[in-house]
Amino acid sequence: MIEVPAVVRAKALAAGADRWLTDLPDLVATLAADWQLTVGDVFPDATEALVVAVSLPDETPAVLKLLVPRGHAAAHEITVLRLADGDGCARLLRSDALAGALLIERLGPSLHDLALPLAVRLEVLTDAAARVWRPAPDAGLPTGAEKGRWLVEHITRLWDALDHPCSEQAVADALDCAARRIAAHDDTRAVLVHGDVHE
Repeated sequence: MIEVPAVVRAKALAAGADRWLTDLPDLVATLAADWQLTVGDVFPDATEALVVAVSLPDETPAVLKLLVPRGHAAAHEITVLRLADGDGCARLLRSDALAGALLIERLGPSLHDLALPLAVRLEVLTDAAARVWRPAPDAGLPTGAEKGRWLVEHITRLWDALDHPCSEQAVADALDCAARRIAAHDDTRAVLVHGDVHE
């Protein structure tokens, strides 16, 4: 039985991915058969995808990640992981962009679970993030300027759609940050970055 974490379920429903939620057990079963995986437990603290512990035929531990369908998120993540090739992040073993499925090497316990001092955790995280930095021209990924323009549209649209849930000053500050991001982008200096570094 596949138990979808509440946060992932809520994000799927908000994205209109009700059918994805219904089809998840069949999708997991199909991928397990096609990729010869032994399915384990669902990771309960996932937020953007169903994440399931799996084992490869040789018993190597891995992770099956099924992203909530939203735009090009799966294709972008697959591209980033292919380009990084395990340097600064987990290695991509297999993928299916249409299904939003990634088979990724399973890393050890989280830095939080290891109870490392905060300063050590921050150093490890920033070192890992910097290892991902590399030129990625023509990779089909959004640039910093494109992301900034998306943020401007997204912030403005949501502020109106949600009936102004925060102050105008907060929105103005967010739009100012997005404008600085747009202005700072330079194709000749741009590198691949990980947008969600966490423990």
